[in-house]
Amino acid sequence: MDQQQLIPQLYRQEYSRMVSLLCSRFGLDQMDAAEDIVSETFLSAAETWGLKGIPASPVAWLYKVAKNNALNSLKHDRIFRERVSGKLMQSHPSCIEPTLDFSLQNITDSQLQMLFAVCHPAIPVEAQVSLALRVLCGFSIDEIATALLTNKATINKRLHRAKEKLRSENVQLSLPGDAGIDARLDAVLITLYLLFNEGYYSASTDHVLRKDLCVEAIRLVYLLTEYRQPGKTSFVRHDIYSLLALMCFQASRFDARINDAGDLILYDQQDSSRWDQELINKGNYFFVEACGPHPPSRYHLEAAIAWWHTHQKDSQEKWENILLLYNRLLIISYSPIVALNRAFAFAKVYGKEKAIPEAEELSLHDNLFYHSLLGELYTGSDNQKAIGHFERALALAGTDPEKVIIRDKISACRRSN
Repeated sequence: MDQQQLIPQLYRQEYSRMVSLLCSRFGLDQMDAAEDIVSETFLSAAETWGLKGIPASPVAWLYKVAKNNALNSLKHDRIFRERVSGKLMQSHPSCIEPTLDFSLQNITDSQLQMLFAVCHPAIPVEAQVSLALRVLCGFSIDEIATALLTNKATINKRLHRAKEKLRSENVQLSLPGDAGIDARLDAVLITLYLLFNEGYYSASTDHVLRKDLCVEAIRLVYLLTEYRQPGKTSFVRHDIYSLLALMCFQASRFDARINDAGDLILYDQQDSSRWDQELINKGNYFFVEACGPHPPSRYHLEAAIAWWHTHQKDSQEKWENILLLYNRLLIISYSPIVALNRAFAFAKVYGKEKAIPEAEELSLHDNLFYHSLLGELYTGSDNQKAIGHFERALALAGTDPEKVIIRDKISACRRSN
């Protein structure tokens, strides 16, 4: 791998680890400085490696330079002289300079601490997602704005306010106690769930799927399951395994959802041989780990629905079970989109004609999927109504692959008239 490929890959892989480590050592109020130090480290890599070549151990080189940059910066910084240095000298009189622990265990601990800090309840959910993308996933401001369908100015404001909130609330970069973990874990899982969905149902104009967002969400959820340290809380909670199972099942169809031209392939037309069986098996494992005497959560039910979608055969049993799961999901966690998905499953079980009232009752007139579904349900019985709904869906579509599919459906309806 040449330098032009390696540095962006390492940036995505190591950025959040470095920032988390520096913040865990010097405090969340130094997050901006930590980000600057890490960015400076990668700029140094681009300059030095271009002249001298890629070092034998690029990751070790990055951490060594980041450590030196951090120490040099802090030594010449007013905050270091007035706050950090004084505290260190009080607690460790013989200490000449602060130490930085870049061990694998400390990297894991720091990222988990940062994850719980980013998902602090004082921060709005949309800011949590933005901050997670920036600090934990290493996304640029441009990338975050694209992923969340907004502009750079909005993202900068969200990040600034979120960081100010962390400072004003004096949030510490440490794992909360058992009660604090229970209170904040739901927010952590919601943030990671939204992060995955931003990638899986990307509304970017040219990408219907953002694998990078999905992979980062899976990595961070897996980090929660992997955490094991004697004497500290272990995050072995069924919701974590359920969410990870859901993500594995969904991610297993990545390669089948998009063709070589970048066009979206609908579920019924996907080549199941392109589904990732290894990810399905991992999803099965995590789903079994999630099972127990506890009542099912939304993640349990969504994972179960996704599991049935790993069965390519369109059997009556499959759709009856999916419909039952949607019925239960609506009871514990109602949302219009879940109700819309249920209407599709209802059509699979009872037929299009009976499903039309189920869908129309939702009245989601400004929703792309609402009109797409009604277009499907009316196709064959009232093609004019179907075309009307598809045309409305086309006007609401945000991605080019979606528009291609909708135009094809409109053409098919017109040919049938």
